[in-house]
Amino acid sequence: MKETADVVVIGGGVVGCSILYNLGRLGITDTLLLERDVIGSGSTGRSAAICRMHYSNPVTATMAWESRRIFANFEEMVGGPSGFVETGYLVVVENEDRQGLERNVAMQVELGIDTMVVNRDDLRDIAPMVSVSDDEAMGWEPQSGYADPYLVMSSYANRASEMGAEVVTQAPALGIEVQGGRVRAVNTAAGRVETHVAVVAAGPWSRVELAKVGVDVPLVPVRHQVAYIVRPVDRLPFHPTVGDIAQSMSFRPDGPRFSLMGFGDDEEVELDNYNEAAGMDDMASALTRMQRRVPDMAGAYFRGGWSGLFTTTPDWHPILDRVPGIEGLYCAVGFSGHGFKLAPMIGVTMSELIGQGATSSIDISPLRFSRFEENDLLTSSYRYRVLA
Repeated sequence: MKETADVVVIGGGVVGCSILYNLGRLGITDTLLLERDVIGSGSTGRSAAICRMHYSNPVTATMAWESRRIFANFEEMVGGPSGFVETGYLVVVENEDRQGLERNVAMQVELGIDTMVVNRDDLRDIAPMVSVSDDEAMGWEPQSGYADPYLVMSSYANRASEMGAEVVTQAPALGIEVQGGRVRAVNTAAGRVETHVAVVAAGPWSRVELAKVGVDVPLVPVRHQVAYIVRPVDRLPFHPTVGDIAQSMSFRPDGPRFSLMGFGDDEEVELDNYNEAAGMDDMASALTRMQRRVPDMAGAYFRGGWSGLFTTTPDWHPILDRVPGIEGLYCAVGFSGHGFKLAPMIGVTMSELIGQGATSSIDISPLRFSRFEENDLLTSSYRYRVLA
């Protein structure tokens, strides 16, 4: 393992790997990534990996749109596969959320995102298998879909390594050494790594890492469940990705036979002591709701399930910033269920902030560290906070 590095990234999920690669793209290649287990063993490995642009705020909508472009052209732009599949994304809300949906779509169209409000008649052409009621409203994103978390993450890590970065697994950071108000080193069980820049991108463990240097960050892990479904392909060879806000769930196809379904309440849990399985009663309830939305799912059955963690902030938006008061310390934390779909542009913007002193691609100041203290939180058009 390196004894010195220009930048040390703590956390080997898709966000940490994207930052590492994008630093290399800017010519910062003497870098080290530390992962406490194996890459992708945290939230990335349990992600449903939906790539959609429907957000309530321009900063995240723009990041998702630009990230989608990278996912769709990953081989050319990064080198290596992303597994991106374009399915289209249908968001369904109850009538009380209609104005919010229309406001979101109008904002996204103004940003250049390919999206539109659709009605029941439109579904005959774009998604005839989906059933909606008269008191529901819909938005449609034809270019959205899903990607493969492992392929994306490993492609970033491999390309970064080819440029000179070192990725070390089974190597938890023991602490960031701060002297005179600035980063001096990162300590590990294998030794001290001298550096002037440390980036905390440790997902649910980020609060613990930052607390070691006296930084309190408002991160709360919540449990989110995912079920793997075998669908009746004779009746339902395909369906789009659906954000079923009206029924508090989402689902997407996963190849020619399977579908993934995300569901569950925002249950606050202990970081290293939570139920990592999906509950059978919860899965059964979610499957009933899925069958209500897609009647041809009748006869679908479970292949398995799991639970992962959303690392939430008070406004369900990430923190992408320098850490105030400690020179050379940065954080990319609190993704609140958005991390994978935003990861390409998180890597781009964080590498710009570190390497250039400011972002040039997207203004990420709405995601600054100080917004909670300033009571300048981002808001959502919906009660369903993961679409904030």
